[in-house]
Formats: sequence, structure tokens, C-alpha cells
Amino acid sequence: MTILTVLLVLALVVRRQRWAALLTAVVMAGTSLATTGLKTWLGRDRPDWQDTLGLHENFSFPSGHASSSAAFAAILIMLLVLFVRRTSLRRLGIGLTVAWWLLVCFDRLLLGRHYPTDVIGGTLLALTVFFLALAFIDPRPRSTAANSEPLPEVYASERRLAVILNPIKVEDVGQFRTVVAEMARESGWSEPTWQYTTIEDPGTGMAERAAVSGADLVMVCGGDGTVREVCAELAGTGIPVGIIPAGTGNLLARNLEIPLYLRSAIDVALNGQDRAIDLVNVGGDHIEDTHFMVMAGMGFDAAIMEGVNEDIKKKIGWVAYVISGLKSLMFPAIRVEIQIDDEEPTVHRARTVLVGNVGFLQAGMPLLPDAAIDDGVLDVVILHPKKFLSWIPLAVRVLRKSQTVDELIDRRTGARVRIKASADTPRQLDGDSIGVGRELWMECVHGRLLVRVPR
Repeated sequence: MTILTVLLVLALVVRRQRWAALLTAVVMAGTSLATTGLKTWLGRDRPDWQDTLGLHENFSFPSGHASSSAAFAAILIMLLVLFVRRTSLRRLGIGLTVAWWLLVCFDRLLLGRHYPTDVIGGTLLALTVFFLALAFIDPRPRSTAANSEPLPEVYASERRLAVILNPIKVEDVGQFRTVVAEMARESGWSEPTWQYTTIEDPGTGMAERAAVSGADLVMVCGGDGTVREVCAELAGTGIPVGIIPAGTGNLLARNLEIPLYLRSAIDVALNGQDRAIDLVNVGGDHIEDTHFMVMAGMGFDAAIMEGVNEDIKKKIGWVAYVISGLKSLMFPAIRVEIQIDDEEPTVHRARTVLVGNVGFLQAGMPLLPDAAIDDGVLDVVILHPKKFLSWIPLAVRVLRKSQTVDELIDRRTGARVRIKASADTPRQLDGDSIGVGRELWMECVHGRLLVRVPR
């Protein structure tokens, strides 16, 4: 339990959840001290029916196993409720946590190590310590507005806030609206106006109306597709976009270091600082000219997006991409012609070609380690694992951020990129499949969009 506690505290500190880490340390240490103190004070002997293997000679009440496991389970359930947005995953996590605690309790009883009252007493003691600590330590991240001096305003505004929400991406729309309204009021913003995306309009029309109405900040809550549509419409307007990540990938938010915890993301949107980032114009055969913020691809990566089962995705989230990826690992190599800026086109064999505006892609893979979202250039990576086992050295080189360039991994950079495939090939933008085709062209527009990022 000590090792588990230390690992959990370190993980929370690394993820900048310092108050949750403090609560974890206080609860586990307090439970341990209280258990030891009560054992010594009451001095209850062990049951007579103990299993003789590993016989316990110390005192019995309360059960240290029950108290420590109950305290740790209470902490895990709290973290699941706070930070896991997907209902199915949260319920699964809570179910496994409660089952583990029950297993420990029954183990103590069936081995004869404790009386039932020892186990019940240990559990109640742990819960008492947990709720006492919770009364004094709030595990939620602190507001930027509460800890930082206000940023200087370049011009006076009415601080008008518009919120664009994909309603299927939040569990409780009413609760989300209440949280945003309360935090906006605390941060000095006006009562937000609300617009909801639809299947017919994933965000473009809403963003246009927000801009025309004179919004000083547009907050968008949804997946990468919704974020892309809103950002593309607000590019060049000078209106900052606050991103509330609520999708499966959330690639743009992750690369901008916007927290995935809803309250923290809302806080950044309301009180963060503005950053000018690049936007990428993109076009090709059989698609209308559009934009992307994160990446475009042809080949294996697009086949993954195309093969994702939406029903499975709704239930298990990003794991659906892993399942689709395993099915698509041996996507056939294609012949592609790539032109960077005004250079002569080059011909390659590849299983996938990715053009990125950021460095980290799905699952935090540093596939484009030198890419920056505000450097005015695009980073291109060409992957050609010839055999199934070739994926292993490829993955090792990617994780090590190796700069070696060869037939397995080739890299290019430029402000303009054109890709032509020899056959119809799956294509994707920001993780959304856009169908098969033979061509994509991209142009980076430097510093086109303002987004809110952490200070």
C-alpha cells in the first residue's frame, strides 16, 4: 500500500494535480496512524480460528488491511468521479475498485485473521479519515484567476462570452451550463450565450453568429471535429477561442497543454493567455477546400480512422482506435509523390504519410518531435515498414525521438505540401475520415488563430 500510495501521489504531481496528491498522502498517512493507534489502545486479540500458516500475533481491531484498502479505494473512486468523463469507463473503474476492496475484506475473514467487526471497523475508520480530510482539502485544481494577477487588457471590452457546445459530448448539459456560468461570473465575464452544434452544422454557423454578435471570447466544447470547424471560422477575426476538450483524441488540446479536466479547461479558457497558432488550408480531389489544426494523413492512419466502430468507440473510447489499428497494421504500401514548397517532387513507397501541425499524435506518440504549432511550417513523416515485425523498430525509434532518416522513416518540412497517390487511398483530417482519394494539398497559414492556453 505504501508503494501504491507513492506511485499515485507521484502520478498526480506529474499531472499537476497537486491538491489531489496532497489529499491522497494525508488520507493514507492518517488512516495508517489511526489504525496503529487504535490497535495499540484497544489491544484486542486475534480470533482463535486463525489459519496456522503465517499466524498473526499482533492486535486485531481494527483491520489494517481493510482500513488501508478502503482508504485507497475511496481515493480512487474520488479521482474517477473527478477526472474520468466517460460514464462506462467510470462505472467500470468504480466496480473494479469496490470488488478489490471486498476481496481484501473477505480474505481477512476467510483466513480467520480478523473478526467481522475488525473489517467493518477498519473500513469505517478509513472513510472517516477520508471525509474529514476532504472537508479541509479540495482535490480539484485551483483557478488561474484565484492564483494569478489579471492579464493586462489591450482594449476595454464588455467581456462577452459565447459558448458553442456539442451536446452529445457532455454527460449532463444542464450541469455543464451551470458550471460555465458560475465560473464565468467569478472571473468577471458576462452571462454566456449558448449555441448547440448539429449533424448538419458541426460548428461553422454557430461560430459565425458568435463573431457577428461581437463576442470577446468563444468557448467551444466538443471533439477535434467540432473544434476544427469553430477554429477555422474564427481564424483571422482576432477573437480568441477557448477549447474545452470533450472528445476521444483531443489532439489540439493535448498539444497546447490544455487540461482535460473540464473545470480546469474552462478556467484556462476564461483566464488563460492568448497564443497565435498556425492554421492549415487543405484541399484535394472529391473534397471541398477546408482547414485542419492538427494533422492530415493518407494511408494506414486514415484506414484506422475509417475502420473505427462508432458503437465500440462510444463504450470504450480511445481503445476503439487500438482495435482498428491492429486490424489495419498491414495496410498495403502505396506509391506516393510528395512535393514540398517549390522543390522537385520525390517518389516514395509508404504505408502512411502524415502531415502535422503539432508534434504529438494519438496516444501521445511523438511522431513529429520537431513540429511546433506556431512555427509557420508543416512537418511531414513517411512511414514504410516492409514487414509486420518492422513496426517494432519503427515504434522504438518514434518513442526515442530518433532523428535518423531512411526508408523506414523519412521526414520533410515546408510551408506547402502536395501528396499524390498512385491509387485511391483513405484520407483523414484531424482524426476524421474524409473518404478515399488520390491527392491532398496543404498550406500553412502562420499565426492565423488566437487560442487560450495556460499561463
